[in-house]
Amino acid sequence: MQMPQGNPLLLSYTLQELLARDTVQVELIPEKKGLFLKHVEYEVSSQRFKSSVYRRYNDFVVFHEVLLHKFPYRMVPALPPKRVLGADREFIEGRRRALKRFINLVARHPPFSEDVLLKLFLSFSGSDVQHKLKEAAQGVGDEFTNCKLAARAKDFLPADIQTQFAMSRELIRNVYNSFYKLRDRAERIASRAIDNAADLLIFGKELSALGSDTTPLPSWAALHLSTWGSLKQALKGLSVEFALLADKAAQQGKKEENDVVEKLNLFLDLLQSYKDLCERHEKGVLHKHQRALHKYGLMKRQMMSAAHSREPESVEQLESRIVEQENVIQTMELRNYFSLYCLHQETQLVHVYLPLTSHILGAFVNSQIQGHKEMSKVWNDLKPKLSCLFAGPHSVLTPPRSPQEDGVCPH
Repeated sequence: MQMPQGNPLLLSYTLQELLARDTVQVELIPEKKGLFLKHVEYEVSSQRFKSSVYRRYNDFVVFHEVLLHKFPYRMVPALPPKRVLGADREFIEGRRRALKRFINLVARHPPFSEDVLLKLFLSFSGSDVQHKLKEAAQGVGDEFTNCKLAARAKDFLPADIQTQFAMSRELIRNVYNSFYKLRDRAERIASRAIDNAADLLIFGKELSALGSDTTPLPSWAALHLSTWGSLKQALKGLSVEFALLADKAAQQGKKEENDVVEKLNLFLDLLQSYKDLCERHEKGVLHKHQRALHKYGLMKRQMMSAAHSREPESVEQLESRIVEQENVIQTMELRNYFSLYCLHQETQLVHVYLPLTSHILGAFVNSQIQGHKEMSKVWNDLKPKLSCLFAGPHSVLTPPRSPQEDGVCPH
């Protein structure tokens, strides 16, 4: 796409520049025990503003509402669902993660990051942040009314903007579908690692339980008393290595949840906000523009009918209404072009985030390499301790033979 130099439509950000704008942490504050049900509170800490404030879920809701009101033509990420009755720890933790993704996407979004609403939300430590946010947004108007370029947005758009919009929307939809499947698989891989950790821990505990068994041997098995005693001692000692293996597997699963699944979820949240923006454009400003044109056509027909019937008062009233409607149509046309202008920029922003794919794949590969390397070391340390489990005739230790050595077909 050929664009003149200095075109304000074009963004020149890199992914590193966006990520460096801010990093916001959202942590749960432990609920205090009391007679009444306490609301879940979060500690929200911003590196950029060097601030730490307490926020409730409803504070996020009000912030989301005023942000969407002020920036209707931008990608405002969705919030996670409100707390349901009997919400468990898993739900609360999932919502905390989602709120963290939301606020980081907002804090790194170019127009949002420079707006007073974000600074208020991340740094205001007063008692009523919701009132402060509403007060700051009241009477200000949206981005269209405050942007100096809004009336000239059409001049910066390419001639085939509608075609480009349709193509971009289709591309983002396909990317979203693929990343959705990748996220599901990554979740399953991380979950399997955590399940594997639980199984390894139980496996080790069962070996330890077997080694700690105090049931006396019957007299007919007395010849094997020393063998069973040595075997029990060896089994009991193996639980340490299996506990270590379980810990390594759990660490790998948690690492993949944080470094792979969460980054995939962050990108999916961004893509979903783009899809939502496309729907707002079609069902909002574009639909209103079409309705205004339809109403204008009806008025023109009514005026022509009144002129034929020679009703001067009706004609004057209709002419006045038509002038008003023409002004409405002109404003809607300008809003429509400004909406496309913003959509064009938001599409560029999505593409700026695409290199996040390499970060995600790198984190996944590194996690697998590190996890397998650490577990392999523990398995290798464990192997020599198995030798005392294989006591052959005359106390000669014989390691287990492979099926091929025993002349048994592996099939």
